[in-house]
Amino acid sequence: MKKNKVITADEAIALIRNGDVVTTTGFVQSCIPEALHAALEKRFVETNGPRDLTLIMTAGAGDSKGLGTGRLHHDGLLRRVIAANFGRMPKVAQAAQENRILGYNLPQGVISQLYRACAAGQPGLFSKVGLKTYVDPRHGGGRVNTVTTDDIVKLVEVDGEEWLFYTATKIDVAFIRGTSADPSGNICMAKEALTLDNLAQAMAARNNGGIVVAQVERIVEQGSIKPKDVRVPGMLVDCVVVAEPEMHRMNYGVMHDAALAGEIRVPVTGIKRMALTERKIIARRAAFELPPNGVVNLGVGAPEGISSVAAEEKVTPYITLTTEAGAVGGVLASGSSFGAATNADCIIDQNQMFDFYDGGGLDMTCLGMAECDGEGNVNTSRFGGRLNGCGGFINISQNARKVVFAGTFTNGGLVTQVEDGKLRIVQEGRSRKFVERVEQNTFSGPFAQERSQPVLYVTERCVFHLTKRGLELIEVAPGIDIGRDILSHMSFTPIIENPIPMDRRIFRDEPMELLADLLNLNLSERVSYDTARNLLFVNLEGWQVRSKGDIDALRQVLETACLKAGQRVNSVVNHDGFRISENLYDDYAEMIDYMQKYHYLTSTRYATSAFLRLKMQEALSKRGLAPHIFERKEDAHAFLKAEGVTPGSGEIASAA
Repeated sequence: MKKNKVITADEAIALIRNGDVVTTTGFVQSCIPEALHAALEKRFVETNGPRDLTLIMTAGAGDSKGLGTGRLHHDGLLRRVIAANFGRMPKVAQAAQENRILGYNLPQGVISQLYRACAAGQPGLFSKVGLKTYVDPRHGGGRVNTVTTDDIVKLVEVDGEEWLFYTATKIDVAFIRGTSADPSGNICMAKEALTLDNLAQAMAARNNGGIVVAQVERIVEQGSIKPKDVRVPGMLVDCVVVAEPEMHRMNYGVMHDAALAGEIRVPVTGIKRMALTERKIIARRAAFELPPNGVVNLGVGAPEGISSVAAEEKVTPYITLTTEAGAVGGVLASGSSFGAATNADCIIDQNQMFDFYDGGGLDMTCLGMAECDGEGNVNTSRFGGRLNGCGGFINISQNARKVVFAGTFTNGGLVTQVEDGKLRIVQEGRSRKFVERVEQNTFSGPFAQERSQPVLYVTERCVFHLTKRGLELIEVAPGIDIGRDILSHMSFTPIIENPIPMDRRIFRDEPMELLADLLNLNLSERVSYDTARNLLFVNLEGWQVRSKGDIDALRQVLETACLKAGQRVNSVVNHDGFRISENLYDDYAEMIDYMQKYHYLTSTRYATSAFLRLKMQEALSKRGLAPHIFERKEDAHAFLKAEGVTPGSGEIASAA
C-alpha cells in the first residue's frame, strides 16, 4: 500500500535541520508556496530554529513588503543567500548589505540551469553569461558584500575561449508548488500561471538525499491525474501540504485567473490605450525596433508599455512575445501577474526558456536601465544604496540579437508635456541616469561591441546607439534643445555628429501606422525612376534595417523597379538618417553586389554620417566593389556628371 504523503505545514518544516540548503519556487509575485514560507518563519520565531540556512532562489519571490522569501529576514535564520533578485526581500537585502549574512547575486538563468546540474550530479555549469559584468571573477564574482569570500564563479578557458564556471550547491530541501496532488505525491499544475523550475528543483533535492515539500490547494483521488498532466512525479515528493486559499493565491494581487492559467481563452479587445506621457513616448519609439515575425522579451517598467503600443498599432500578431518565466505568445501580463500571459500559446519550464535565450533565440529584448555611462555600460542591479539584483537581465541582454534599453532620461519627479507635436520638459528629474561611471556593471557595452551586438538606448527626449567609440546621440525629440535638455543633464559628453529628429508620429496622439513600417508596406514609395535620364532614385532617409528580411524586401522592390525599366539603370541612394544593425552590413553589401551585377550601370550613395560611410565602405570593399559613398548630395551629383549622367537638381533633391 502506498504511503499517504499529506501532512501539515508545521510537520513538513520540522524536517528542516540547522545548516540545510533550501531552495524555493516563485516568480516575482506568482506561484509562491506562501504557506511553507510562513510555517518556516513561525517555527524560527517560536523555537529559534532551524538556523544558518542557505537560501537558493532564481527570480524574486515576494511582494517587497515582507511576504514570500521576505519572511526569512530574521537574524540567525539565514547564513547565506544565492539569488538573482534581492529586491523582493528588502530586509534580507539589508542584512546582506550590512555584512550580517553571506550573499551572491547570480544571473537568474544560471541559477535556473544549475538545478539541472545538481539533479544530474554535475559539479556545476559552464556559461558565457556574466562575462565582463560584476559576476565575472575579475569584477567581483557576484559577491554582494565583504564577508563573502568563497569563489563560486571561476573564469576558465576552453579551446581558447573564455567561459565562466558556476559551482553547483547541493540542495537539502526544495519547496515547490502545484495545484493538485494525489496521496502518492504526484503533482499537477493545472491552475498555476507558470511551471517554473519545480521539476528540476525536486530532482536536485531528491538526488542529493534531501526532501521535497510540495504545497498544493487540494488532494485528489489516487490515479485521477492524467500521466501527461503530472509535472512532478510522486517518486520525487516526500511531503504534500494543503494550503489555505489565502496562502495559495495565484499571485498577491489575484486569487485566480483562469485565462492566466491557460484553462480558458478570453477576448483581448479591451487593452487600455496609454495616455501620451513620457512612458508612451518611450514605448512608441522602442516599438519601431520590433522585428516582424521575431521573438521578443520585454522587461519590467518602461518596456512593459510596448505590449500596449503593439496592440494599439495592431502589430501583436506579427511578433511572439515571451517571458523568461516560460510564457510564449499571448498578451503579456503586468503588475502582480508579471511573467505570466493571457492566451499564451504554451508555458515551458523556466530553465528551458533560458536555454532558448542563451542560445540566441531572442531576436530582440527591451529592458530598463537605472544607470548608463559613456561606454554603454548599464546598471540595473545595485544603485542608489539599494541591492536589487540582476534577475534575468544578464542572460537576456547578453544573448539577444538586438538590445533596446528604455527609460526616462532622468529619474525622480520628472514631468513632461506634449504640445503641438513637441516635447516640453516641465520639471526635470532629480537624479541623473547618464553618469560618468555606473556603480555596478550589469551590461558591458565594450563586450557588446566585441560581438557586434546592436544596442540602442531610448528615452523620451533622445535616442543613443552604441558604437566602438561609445554612446552616440542619433535622435532628438522635437522641442528638445541638445544643450539645455540633454547635455546639461549628463555626466559625460556623447558623440554628436548628425542627430536627426525622432519620428514626429511618436508625439501625436493618434495611431502611427507602425505596421506599415515594420512590414515595409510603403517601401516601394521610396523608389522612383526617371526614364529620360535612366536614373533610379532610392530615398532611404530615416529607414531602418532591422533584419535580413528588411534587406530582402528592399532588394525585391529595387529589382522590380529595374525590371520595369527594362534596362540597366544608374542609381542614386540617399542614406541620410538611415540605420542598420552592425551585424547586417555584410548582408546589405551582398544585396548591393547583387544589384550591381544584374541591374545597375552605376551606383552612388550619400550619407552625412561618417560612421555609416566608413562601415559601408568596409563592407563594399570586401567584395571588390567601388564604394562611391559621399557626404553630400552635391558630391553624388558631381560623380554622376563625371560618369556622363546629368541628373537635374530636382531629381537629386527628390532623393533627399
